[in-house]
Amino acid sequence: MALTEEIVQDKIEIVGDYKHVQVRTATVIKRDGVEISRSFHRHVVAPDISATDLANESTEVQAICAAVHTQAVKDAYAAHLAAQAAAMAPSEETPAEGE
Repeated sequence: MALTEEIVQDKIEIVGDYKHVQVRTATVIKRDGVEISRSFHRHVVAPDISATDLANESTEVQAICAAVHTQAVKDAYAAHLAAQAAAMAPSEETPAEGE
């Protein structure tokens, strides 16, 4: 009775305005060639991923990111992040007179 484990990227999707790449990885356990268990893990690749981190992705994910993460998409995403950071920064309020 042989147990084997197989890990496959079974779904890759491009979602949202900033072309986030969602990757689903399935871990399949088989006994004598018959699947007995399957579990999933997901992760997202954003347009601002570093070259080092992108190199750790599969060649298929790298190719998809190269195609969809254009400089225009990267610039728009960076502007979006900057706008979010500015919106969340504490505002400098001046105390009311007489306080």
